[in-house]
Amino acid sequence: MTLVAHTRRLDHDVDLLSIAGAEGFLLARDGIGLAGRGVALEVDVEDDAEAQAVLAAVARDTEVDGPGTGVVAFGAWPFLPGRPRRLTVPEVVVGRDDRGTRWVTTIGEADAGPVLGADDPPLVLPEQVTVRATQSADEWCGSVEAARAAIRAGDLRKVVLARELVVGADRGIDALGVLRRLAAAFPGCMLAQVDGFLAASPETLVARHGDVVRSHPLAGTAPRGGDPAADSRLAAGLLASAKDRAEHQVTIDFVHDTLLPWCSFLDEEAEPSIVGVANVQHLGTMVEGRLSDPAPSVLELVSALHPTPAVGGDPRDEALALIGTLEPGDRGRYAGPVGWVDGEGNGRWAVGIRSAELDGAEARLWAGVGIVADSDPAAELEETRAKAQAMLGALVRL
Repeated sequence: MTLVAHTRRLDHDVDLLSIAGAEGFLLARDGIGLAGRGVALEVDVEDDAEAQAVLAAVARDTEVDGPGTGVVAFGAWPFLPGRPRRLTVPEVVVGRDDRGTRWVTTIGEADAGPVLGADDPPLVLPEQVTVRATQSADEWCGSVEAARAAIRAGDLRKVVLARELVVGADRGIDALGVLRRLAAAFPGCMLAQVDGFLAASPETLVARHGDVVRSHPLAGTAPRGGDPAADSRLAAGLLASAKDRAEHQVTIDFVHDTLLPWCSFLDEEAEPSIVGVANVQHLGTMVEGRLSDPAPSVLELVSALHPTPAVGGDPRDEALALIGTLEPGDRGRYAGPVGWVDGEGNGRWAVGIRSAELDGAEARLWAGVGIVADSDPAAELEETRAKAQAMLGALVRL
């Protein structure tokens, strides 16, 4: 199938959330990123190279008279490797970069006018909302105990367990309203929306632009509130924590060792820094390098990196097997990769944490914590509650 895309510069500002609307596509931080509407092409991804070849073929027919990325496809993929994956090329994609440049790409005969002139529809609020956990606190703490026992008994060093909450409303949940509240509460996070999956993620799994590759993994968490002095003490404690530093280093080493075979140069920050969002703070380390020629598609890098020890565990296969045993349900797309790729293999993908799956009047969300041999079940339970507030607050304040 041959599609023709046309990219042109825009001379007015754009609101990416309004362009994505309640059913479109989005990956943006602080108003910078990409948003799309409509469906021009769907690509089932069984092989990363084949999927990239399809996008490259479309890109070869692209007419470009302004800046931008040309043909772009969005995806939000399951947490578990090997599950079906899909990329969607929207009919209209609008972008805004950190220099303030704006552009729009249309596919075929698509008309960008209705998208660019879109206003937010009136917000209709539900009158009743319920929240329930799929596991009780005691049951979930029992899973933590079982994970600790497995770690102490074998070669498993860490496993990430997630706790699921289900939100029900008396009418359909407004996705755009949720995104607006997430944008206000978490301005430093990447907002994502793909096929009913919403996220406000602080974590870049991998980004590729030309031969430059970057990853910004996070691992190690402390609470954060409204008292700057208390937050500073908690941040200092996080930086000084041997447990959290060791957990963090496992993830950094994994990312570095995974990317290195593709790189002519790869480096990482000497010390982690504190990455704060509204309710928690994390240890984060930037990893950056130059890709060798020929550079891999960002899709290949995503598949190689996911799941990192920060969301799965270490070693990966043993951790995933234990997750399947201890968690009562499928995580779906929680903690999976969410992002975009263009026809040249460039792209940006976030880790789909602080996320929810929306289905009409119901939303499902998860909060995960890293379990090691000396983890305290009660403390880990409190951490899941703190993390869940990021998305739960946006949903229940409807």
